Amino acid sequence: MKGFLLLALLAECMVLVLRWIDPPIWSWRIHRAWFPPASYPEQIEHDWVSLSKINNSMPMAVVAAEDQRFLAHYGVDFLAIWRAYKSNREGGRLRGGSTITQQTAKNLWLWPSQSYWRKAIEAGFAGLLELNLSKSRILELYLNIAEFGPGIYGVEAASQYYFHLPASQLSAYQAASLAALLPSPYRYTLKPQSAFMSQRVSWIRQQMRQLGSLELNRN
Repeated sequence: MKGFLLLALLAECMVLVLRWIDPPIWSWRIHRAWFPPASYPEQIEHDWVSLSKINNSMPMAVVAAEDQRFLAHYGVDFLAIWRAYKSNREGGRLRGGSTITQQTAKNLWLWPSQSYWRKAIEAGFAGLLELNLSKSRILELYLNIAEFGPGIYGVEAASQYYFHLPASQLSAYQAASLAALLPSPYRYTLKPQSAFMSQRVSWIRQQMRQLGSLELNRN
């Protein structure tokens, strides 16, 4: 029992500190360095940028692409999980049920795996993130540690790499293009852009228009 309480306290401290500190390193990046894919570059691109310096289109694009109920759930979206289960069972396009909060937790602290054990830990950390941080802060973390290509971490580095622009100057189309990479940044590419990626970007733009706006505190 004491061991469990100590682990819970440690997890709470790991999350709570993120209110004030931008993580200089995270587990997903460490794993890439220790077990690099064949296309992993020697030079890593990453520049932390606050949410207030990211164009409004970018948070909208990732929510539209990855987690449209982001503002409504508390870390785990059981409705999305059920929809993904039904779609996969019926033979439709394979879908995941992970929220942006879960993906943030996975990138920060966990390892690549599809086990139920890892998903349970991920869900626990996602709940702690939601309890301790604002939605804005969770999005800021996600946008700064997500991998947008081999060795390209965070939206600022991705914006500079793909468009030679700071994240503050991204257009809605460019934001949708970056969001389109997130499910599989080693499989998808914008240079050149395939017909599949072109359709995916168009779909994300349509979802962005339907969502309208995000009510976030961006300070």
